[in-house]
Amino acid sequence: MTSATGAVWAVVVAAGSGSRFGGSKQFTVLGGARVVDRSLAVAREACDGVVLVLADTGGWDGPAVDAIVTGGATRAESVRAGLAEVPADATVIVVHDAARPLATGALYAAVVDAVRAGADGALPGLPVADTLKQVEDGVVVGTVARDALVAAQTPQAFRAGVLRAAHAAGDDATDDAALVEAAGGKVVVVPGDPLNLKLTSRRDLAVAEALLASGGEDG
Repeated sequence: MTSATGAVWAVVVAAGSGSRFGGSKQFTVLGGARVVDRSLAVAREACDGVVLVLADTGGWDGPAVDAIVTGGATRAESVRAGLAEVPADATVIVVHDAARPLATGALYAAVVDAVRAGADGALPGLPVADTLKQVEDGVVVGTVARDALVAAQTPQAFRAGVLRAAHAAGDDATDDAALVEAAGGKVVVVPGDPLNLKLTSRRDLAVAEALLASGGEDG
């Protein structure tokens, strides 16, 4: 993906404990391949270099990557560990959660293209279909207007300097776009993919298996 606009690197985060899943979901087999291996394969095709972040880097036996690092106590700390291994000449950095093994090359291309078009960051987003309620102590205190809301996915792409600067303060967030937003960056949304589900529970794994069996991951 290297061009006159510079190199694109991916940081694939696979350092989570999988507490809600009941184990290390990134090493669970999905359709004959491990979840993390599927995520790495797409990142490798879409980017010039790939950094993998793991809870334990010992004995890695998966696909070749450009660097492997140990993650931190939080997702943001894990991303920062990965960023430290991305070369200084990278112009766009894509951050992807390994727990989304059905992400496509088209999603990578869409967020990278949006950054190259002028945004500081770009993320795939899906319209929110459910009615959202604000609750305090188990009691509904309001209904949240959903018209302007999207559910954010990864991969998320950023101008390399902007992402590094947003992480420099050491703050925590549920995704990298939140840190860039807080730093005043312009983050745009591209159409997300309903099939790009995040594996949170065993039920999600069953859904992903069904999608693979039906060929649904090809859209």
